[in-house]
Amino acid sequence: MTPEHMGLLFLAAVGAGVMNALAGGGTLLTFSALIFLGEGAIVANATSTVALFPGAAASLAGYRHEVATHRGWLRVFFLPSLIGGGIGSVLLLATPERSFAHMAPGLVFFATVLFMIQGVVRTRALAAHPGATPRKIALAWLLQLMVAVYGGYFGAGIGILMLSVLGFLGLSNIHAMNGLKNFFGLSINVVAAAYFISRGAVDWHAAPIMAVGAIAGGYGGARLARHVGQAKARAAVVVIGLLVTAILAWQQWM
Repeated sequence: MTPEHMGLLFLAAVGAGVMNALAGGGTLLTFSALIFLGEGAIVANATSTVALFPGAAASLAGYRHEVATHRGWLRVFFLPSLIGGGIGSVLLLATPERSFAHMAPGLVFFATVLFMIQGVVRTRALAAHPGATPRKIALAWLLQLMVAVYGGYFGAGIGILMLSVLGFLGLSNIHAMNGLKNFFGLSINVVAAAYFISRGAVDWHAAPIMAVGAIAGGYGGARLARHVGQAKARAAVVVIGLLVTAILAWQQWM
């Protein structure tokens, strides 16, 4: 691996850590960087999951005060996050490489669209579902299980899905919601990462470099979220996501 490649992976991971702390979508950056450097789609996805895991932990530390005020939700969604993450990771490695490569453009586009509509979905969820009831909590548990399956399988875009679930339950403090979202993402990815490592699906030349970048970006992003707007960073991720979708579609379908 050349120094230029190492630099690209590090910067992509820093950006991913920042974006995951702010709103989500970081996997689009790391997955895209690995694909750009010639990595296979499944290994790129597994490596991204493992590399971004430390950054998610660092980001959660940055939101620790906000999360402390919503401890009850940690208990509610911890189990479905673990179960779904395990199911999704098993499904990923059971998918033939060629099949997943053909699916990758659609998955990236889906994640990018989710990222684009995040603000609208969250606002409507809060307006339409102002509080939590036992029925809503049960439905949200099932929704989180499905989100976690998708998260273990691909991962990009799960932030908006989890924020929507929390909005459905009536949460409105965006910093607390981001902190909870990061905790649930961490729960999903710890199972997925462990499975990917045990199956030898991780590129260990790339993962440590990206993990360092993700830690810096994750903790810094949590602090940055309190002081700056997100519009420009979000716009950059959307552009990257659409560009990667086009490139992957051209590679796989043309």
